[in-house]
Amino acid sequence: QVQFVESGGGLVQPGGSLRLSCAASGFTFSGYSMAWVRQAPGKGLEWVSDINTGGSRTFEADSVKGRFTISRDDAQNTLYLQMNSLTPEGADVCYCTEIPWTLRSQGTQVTVSS
Repeated sequence: QVQFVESGGGLVQPGGSLRLSCAASGFTFSGYSMAWVRQAPGKGLEWVSDINTGGSRTFEADSVKGRFTISRDDAQNTLYLQMNSLTPEGADVCYCTEIPWTLRSQGTQVTVSS
């Protein structure tokens, strides 16, 4: 079955960086556009970024533009999110998903705090 396993989250100081990874399996990863979404405690899902098949086009939310970079490795069935200049927005759980979203994974938590 379709499965996503996110990793790379953790506690980081404001201004720091993290690189999230998402290992995908159970479907033809290269045939799908992919996205990262996040959810802060008590809030709804927020789209962060997405990437088309082949990786030639990426899109980012205004709140992360210039700081976050999405990428993919189709040979490894893996999606990445490089997060730089992180701001103290609390603890978000970040999920990867194919497009259209299905959000079937556990996510990885990113906490930005000093």
